[in-house]
Amino acid sequence: MSIRRRVILITDGDEYAKRAIEHVAHEVGGRCITMSQGNPSVLTGEELVMLIKKAANDPVLVMFDDSGLVGEGSGEQALKYVATHKDIEVLGVIAVAAKTHQAEWTKIDVSIDRDGEITPYGVDKHGIPEHEIGRLNGDTVYCLDELDVPIIVGIGDVGKMARRDDYERGAPITKKAVELILERSRYRDERERANLADS
Repeated sequence: MSIRRRVILITDGDEYAKRAIEHVAHEVGGRCITMSQGNPSVLTGEELVMLIKKAANDPVLVMFDDSGLVGEGSGEQALKYVATHKDIEVLGVIAVAAKTHQAEWTKIDVSIDRDGEITPYGVDKHGIPEHEIGRLNGDTVYCLDELDVPIIVGIGDVGKMARRDDYERGAPITKKAVELILERSRYRDERERANLADS
């Protein structure tokens, strides 16, 4: 029986996002699938699952991006495949806001604004809270409501937000979103118990 890999899905895949997510993955002791970077996504869900299984350790952070395409693009097709694969356990999703003209949106559990504050409101791509509770506009979020995932955290544009999430500053907003997912999923508690058992 194969071991299910623990994964965090991120709905952004440009160069800024890649740098931020690589940094955060290293900080939390996980791995980033660097080859998942693309605007839009270029790897299929099958290819991503193969790469996830080869990752050295969990949590595995994976990027998906539709580059503003209307409806379900390649990024969302890959995301759905990965999220529903029998060998993958999704710990949570980071839903990234975008200035979308197609009014694609998703329900979120919480957001983290550009100041690092947790809020029930959605945020825009700059990380500024919007007016609706539990809703975020983005361009790779069309299918998230169909998925059974423990938590969806909304944030602004990964690695940007007026440089407040710059990877050279440690990508603090993205890191807080990842840490919140790890905390809510109890992944960190499980890992600490496993480390104590091994010592």
